[in-house]
Amino acid sequence: MTETILQFAHDIITSPWIYLMVLGIALLDGFFPVVPSETLVITTGAFAASTGEPDALLLLSVAAIGAICGDHVSYWLGRRAGSRLKDGKAFRWARKEVDERGGLVLVVARYIPGGRTATTLTLGATGYPFRRFLLFDVFAGLSWAVYSVLVGYIGGVAFEEDPFKGLLLGLGIALTVAAVVEFIRYVRKKKAAVPRNEEEKLAA
Repeated sequence: MTETILQFAHDIITSPWIYLMVLGIALLDGFFPVVPSETLVITTGAFAASTGEPDALLLLSVAAIGAICGDHVSYWLGRRAGSRLKDGKAFRWARKEVDERGGLVLVVARYIPGGRTATTLTLGATGYPFRRFLLFDVFAGLSWAVYSVLVGYIGGVAFEEDPFKGLLLGLGIALTVAAVVEFIRYVRKKKAAVPRNEEEKLAA
């Protein structure tokens, strides 16, 4: 069963069409976050290391271009939606982060589930300067593409004779990083809540 799945995945991933697929899915993921672009890029990165196909640098390039273009679609959707987004929980979180950290949150949010789309929509809706958005987004898109391809590549190198295990290792690394990021956010949120609780007690 595993061999059949692996062969099917190999036939797709080693096809020249894989670059267009990565580009399209990375783009869609910018404003339709149910599309798993990171999983696809990690998978192709693992195959690039273990089989030599697809080309890792070309894969990185199309993933970054797709991600950046998808973010721009989301940004302009935010511009058009404007105030209609303000009641959403994700919007309120992103707005708070944007007010505190500016464009830097765009880079960080890319590694937080659901954070990327909420942030790009918010930046658009709040009229964040487009040139600054472009600068931060190019950096965010490139860093994400390098991270995703590299994670898959590390897995592929570690299990060069067994791409399926390499894929599992790559996905495991990605999930671990995501869990660490979420844990750090949780701890910081708890620490920030303590002073607020103290202020409320004093005010009472």
